[in-house]
Amino acid sequence: MFTLDQIDEIHNTLGKRASIPEYLQALNAIGVIRYDSFITDGHSEYYGADNHKLVSPPVHEAYVIAEISNLEALHIHLKLHEQGETDYFQMSQGLADSGVEKWTFDTEQMTIAYYDKAGNELLVEEIH
Repeated sequence: MFTLDQIDEIHNTLGKRASIPEYLQALNAIGVIRYDSFITDGHSEYYGADNHKLVSPPVHEAYVIAEISNLEALHIHLKLHEQGETDYFQMSQGLADSGVEKWTFDTEQMTIAYYDKAGNELLVEEIH
């Protein structure tokens, strides 16, 4: 069973865009199968075997999620963040404005998926 301390250690060491594959592999190695990160307040829900689940505390003030999703704006905000032009908080606000409620990392499939408030998958990216 993994702990939030283990997850925090991995995040602090490998939680940058450039090391996402290693980050997901390290989470998988401690038993995290997938996790959802919620744009509203930055908290995450981590899932493992045998229904093991941990919930992290919020990391920022509440952002309002747009009712209507905008895939083009989602791509723009992700590109800006990838280029280092926004920090985590600016990216999160941009995703909220784009109608993204959460993203899900799958440590087995090595993917990240973005979802709107209705649970519709807006975008899935493979992590290499």
